[in-house]
Amino acid sequence: MGVQRLGRAFLFILLAAVTSCKARPGDIIIFCAGDSITEQGYPRFLRESLRSDGVKARVRNYGRSGNTSAEYLSFLKGNVDTLRGERPDIVLVELGTNDLRVDGDRVSREEFEKNIREIVGIFLEFKTRSGGQPAIFLAAIPPVPGGTAFPFGPESVQRVTAEINPAVKALCRETQAVFVDNYSIFAASPGLLPGVHPSPEGYREMARNWHMAMKPLIARLVRR
Repeated sequence: MGVQRLGRAFLFILLAAVTSCKARPGDIIIFCAGDSITEQGYPRFLRESLRSDGVKARVRNYGRSGNTSAEYLSFLKGNVDTLRGERPDIVLVELGTNDLRVDGDRVSREEFEKNIREIVGIFLEFKTRSGGQPAIFLAAIPPVPGGTAFPFGPESVQRVTAEINPAVKALCRETQAVFVDNYSIFAASPGLLPGVHPSPEGYREMARNWHMAMKPLIARLVRR
């Protein structure tokens, strides 16, 4: 009998642990898609920013270090059933820095547009817990500082403002994604971007910028 009670107690603890890992009904689920700037950077600061504002949110970090837009699209396609199960309310997308490489990973503007269009399309097929579409936020990428070492080069620096970020803005108009200007943070304060990756304070500023962009939607979601 003691063993049975112990077994039931263990099962209760296990079920409680599993339940705690799932988003509670009042939580907002935020899916962060991107490259190493996402995987290694801003989501942990975004959690802090939301928490300090009293927002209950689950921030899911699905950044993939080194990914171009083409590689991230392949990741999504290969894992779509699992990722769809996250049922996010909001999807944050920031891709394009690795597309600027000057080696074999270089991605043209046309291919970048095609990839992001398809990525946004996949996310729009996801369903929230209420059965609707998640809101998509699509960000301009930070500058590539001059003198950044290979596999980046002078062309990479120029392509940020000549190709990638204009393409992001155009795709936002086309797909009705919300545009988030993460470029201007670092253009105004270059010290926050010592290389292709922001400093810790740079990541913190990115998180604040994402948070501010989402605030009107978060207010509506909290009232639902």
